[in-house]
Amino acid sequence: MGFLIGIDCGGTATKAAVIDPQGRTLGTATRNVQVLEPHPSWSERDMEAMWRDTCAVVREALAAANLSGDAIDSIACTGHGNGLYLIDADGQPVRHAINSTDQRAADIVRTWRADGLDVRVLPLTAQSLWAAQPNALLAWLQAYEPQSFARASHLLMAKDYIRFRLTGVVAMEETDMSATSLMHVPDGTYDDRLLAWFGIPDAKRLLPPLVKSAEICGTVTPAAAAATGLRTGTPVAGGMFDIDACGLASGCIDEQQLVMVAGTWGNNQYIDRQPLIDRDLFMTSRYCIPGWFLMLEGSPTGAGNLDWFVREFLGDTQTVLTQTDGGTLFAWADRTVEQTPLNRDTPLFLPFLYGSNLGHPAQACLLGMKGRHTRADVLRAVYEGCIFAHNRHLQRLYTFRAPPATIRLTGGAARSAVWSQMFADVFQVPIEIPAGQELGALGAAIAAAVACGIYASLEDAVRGMTRIERTHQPDPARGALHAERYARYDEACHLLRPFFTA
Repeated sequence: MGFLIGIDCGGTATKAAVIDPQGRTLGTATRNVQVLEPHPSWSERDMEAMWRDTCAVVREALAAANLSGDAIDSIACTGHGNGLYLIDADGQPVRHAINSTDQRAADIVRTWRADGLDVRVLPLTAQSLWAAQPNALLAWLQAYEPQSFARASHLLMAKDYIRFRLTGVVAMEETDMSATSLMHVPDGTYDDRLLAWFGIPDAKRLLPPLVKSAEICGTVTPAAAAATGLRTGTPVAGGMFDIDACGLASGCIDEQQLVMVAGTWGNNQYIDRQPLIDRDLFMTSRYCIPGWFLMLEGSPTGAGNLDWFVREFLGDTQTVLTQTDGGTLFAWADRTVEQTPLNRDTPLFLPFLYGSNLGHPAQACLLGMKGRHTRADVLRAVYEGCIFAHNRHLQRLYTFRAPPATIRLTGGAARSAVWSQMFADVFQVPIEIPAGQELGALGAAIAAAVACGIYASLEDAVRGMTRIERTHQPDPARGALHAERYARYDEACHLLRPFFTA
């Protein structure tokens, strides 16, 4: 029996998992991403370091599974969408990659919106314009780093860059490209009108050939095999945008399911046969299953806020705090939140450290602090605030579809039973947690399984490789209190707008 490898190039970590054809994880490995911030509001990463980390996690995942590269039938990658990964004609990085939380092009997007360009392009792009999309970043480079723009030969997304390093083949996978505002989403094609409207017609030379998620796009080169421990010639599939990967790993193969991804971004999504094009929807993109579209409401208001809080306020106390919690600050945080009662006057946290979902540049803040409040109260507020950001997106989605019978939760928050229960209580909907240690990597492995012929279709692979691990039922009493607090949160977001935009 052959095995599969899924690689997940996330915004905060690079991961790999060895997975069998039944979807069981045999070995995993992770490397945290070093985010570079050379200027305020900039967010970058070293592409060579990203490749080294990928090689390391693949080797370590193989070792953890007690397998050699010869046992792997196929590989696929997933990764964060948008941002910008540029290579030159020799395949070398043009500059550091730009992350999907970067804000350097915010003024360009504001100008586009003021000129009504967002309305003009919407029938083609099916999504909002925002600062970290490649269209805005290319316009910024053209204006402020023309030497980088001129040197670039190909534009890639995070996982497409890693697939290029594995195979030496340049290609752009469809689901990722359909989220960049550089594609005619309903048709699934490039469109020169978009490049002209965004003022970057010369960027046409940067757009690689399009490929499908479960299509074999090359094989592992001898150099990549030496670096990763994989077998030369191992097939590599197209892979997919990480929201698609989490959708597959959650069992999302029809319009009934609603999936939440509580990671660096807080994403909320469902699929349908028809693309939804509406100014009030954040984004419609092409789903990895042919014939389906993915509708998404999301923003960088997710679990990255907790990562920041733990790093900045708990990191120097790790030894003391984690003596009885398995050695991790997140285990301590879970236990602390579980033991801290939720009250009406618990502080409110606005989770806008890396961006907002309010339609204006809000910043994070704590509201309602009193002298008797403790670190534990603040920590609970951070957990709740991230869910409230999801709730704003969920309410928008409910204007386009009926509420689901259940919500499937993935991402970092899904690892926490305490946080998952809070999701159920806030939404008053049962929360199902899909099985799997690394769901992004599992979604990628599902595509790899189809590419190498283990399954005939992505739908068949989902049925054979996914299952639900646990379910959290909502508590009506806690739900009523959260609803009261969400109303205050929503009011605060509205009242603070003049302050944020001053």
